[in-house]
This record gives sequence, C-alpha cells and structure tokens, in this order.
Amino acid sequence: MKELICITCPKGCHLKVDEEHGYTVTGNSCPRGEEYGRAELIHPTRVVTSTVRCTGGSRPHCPVKTSRPIPKDQMFEVMAALDGVTLTAPVAIGQVVIPNVCGTGADIVATKAI
Repeated sequence: MKELICITCPKGCHLKVDEEHGYTVTGNSCPRGEEYGRAELIHPTRVVTSTVRCTGGSRPHCPVKTSRPIPKDQMFEVMAALDGVTLTAPVAIGQVVIPNVCGTGADIVATKAI
C-alpha cells in the first residue's frame, strides 16, 4: 500500500493506493484523485519548468516549460537539454524553444515575452 497526497486540486486528499489489488485508490474525494493515484504509481509524469539564457532582451533568462507532462524518469535528461539553450530576443509567449524534447513528444515553450 502506497500513500500519496493528490495534487490535482487544492484539497490535497490523502490517497492510499493498493498495488496488489489492481491499483485500488481510497481516500479521494473526486474521480480525479482516483485517476491521479493510479497514474502516479503506474506511469508518473511531471511538467518541467525552468529558465534558459536569453540575450538581447530586457532580462538575462527566459522562463520555459514543457507543453505537456513528460515521464518523470526523463526529467534530468530534459533539464540537461535546457542547459545548452540560449535564446535571442525577441521571444514570444508560446514560442517553441525545443520541439519534441528528448523524444518525449512534448515541446519546450517560452512562458514570457522577452
């Protein structure tokens, strides 16, 4: 039995997931909690947020994020890919910085106009 805190809403339900009985979830107050608890143990994913260097603009860094959640075990690989990125202003919100980062199917996109 694994214990988790649901992050799909501000309630923060304390979930218990029984791996031995088909990933049965208890402690959730909505269906999203059940879905989160099961997915977190079967295939955990995360949205990566970070910054990359930026030249020629009003700020030396530009905030970026993945366009969708990526497998948790690829987070460090994605962060390493961001290390080598330097943008040149102007940068638009939503601009794709790295398409299909590390083969995850997610793009790295800018989250601030610089």
